[in-house]
Amino acid sequence: MRIVFLTQYFPPEVGAPQNRISHLASTFKENGADVTVLTAMPNYPEMVVHQEYRGKWFCREDIDGLKVLRSRIFVKGSRKNLFFRLLAYFSFVITSLVLGIVKLNRFDFIFCESPPLFLGISAYVLNSIRGGKLILNVSDLMPESAERLGLVSNKLLLSASYKLEEFLYRHSFLVSGQTQGIVRNISSRFPKLSVYWLKNGVDLSFFRAESIDSDWRTMNGYSTKDFILLYAGIVGYPQGLDVILRAAARLKNQPDIKFAIVGSGPVKEELIGMKERFELGNVCFFDAQPKQRMPDIISACDAGIIPLRKVDLFKGAVPSKAFEYLAMRKPILLGVEGEAKELLIEEGKCGLSFEPDNDEDLYNSIMKAYESESLCETLGENGLKYVTKHFNRCVIAEQFWQFLKDPSRTS
Repeated sequence: MRIVFLTQYFPPEVGAPQNRISHLASTFKENGADVTVLTAMPNYPEMVVHQEYRGKWFCREDIDGLKVLRSRIFVKGSRKNLFFRLLAYFSFVITSLVLGIVKLNRFDFIFCESPPLFLGISAYVLNSIRGGKLILNVSDLMPESAERLGLVSNKLLLSASYKLEEFLYRHSFLVSGQTQGIVRNISSRFPKLSVYWLKNGVDLSFFRAESIDSDWRTMNGYSTKDFILLYAGIVGYPQGLDVILRAAARLKNQPDIKFAIVGSGPVKEELIGMKERFELGNVCFFDAQPKQRMPDIISACDAGIIPLRKVDLFKGAVPSKAFEYLAMRKPILLGVEGEAKELLIEEGKCGLSFEPDNDEDLYNSIMKAYESESLCETLGENGLKYVTKHFNRCVIAEQFWQFLKDPSRTS
């Protein structure tokens, strides 16, 4: 099997798509596939191209035995300005298409990561030229998500994007989605499509609580009696992280309860300003950390906070960061309704839930966890058992490999 992974996001960047695609690509290679990754110069989430890649239009490198082809992306000004964000998306559409035409040979499959939805244009053209089968992987429903969050309101742009979405779905051999909500949404609108639940998961060989002797807590000035609540991930508008700071304001009289926010993103400066206005000495911000540091950081904390805004669309979301906490036996405080709550709280009993955007409800969940060490231990043990059974990334990747190998499905 010859397969191309086309994605704007790939290591050394950190994030859910980067982790998922690199693990899929490595699994396929280990099973004997000829794998090529076609991606952008690393820049996410700071939206600044990494120093060693600046000024390059194209390059080739090997990452953990994978052949990786990179092309230029223009990211200046794209963090806050829609025009420049679109420019970034389409710059990679064009450069990836050029590089793909020049460097790619015939392939059996091209696996395209969306968002950005527009990258499907490059995937479709390359697939038409090279004669393979297009797999469109949907980790977020675009443009629906951007419209409902109020991030895009231009009717012409939305109309064109919805038409592109439909076009790409109808010309895909397979559409995969990261949650059951995404799969149901696509299947209901396009019942004739072949849709596959390619769920997120966690690398249990990497996130192992018993193998960590963490010094992160003491290195960053926390005491052994501090109860540290961790958010680690993208600091963006959809995450609704202001709820954490508002809950922290309610907890000023609890000096042992501390909040650590690790990551980068477009609203970080705004949140830092909010911390200063509220004089929140119990909240600390940290830069985004490489993946290799995350087990050490998670191990040093007592629980993870997983928030999203109170938007109906997010009822079909399952934030992948939750699995890393659970693999490390850490309970989660989940501010996400719908599928995530049903799986991780009601079925898995891995944590406590709070209403999205409700800082009083988050405060109550924090106090419940803080006041019961035995509860946290039970929830943590439940979490490890649950992700081991249902969200083992190695098993998920192997199942997808076997699915694509089945001649009854790919003929």
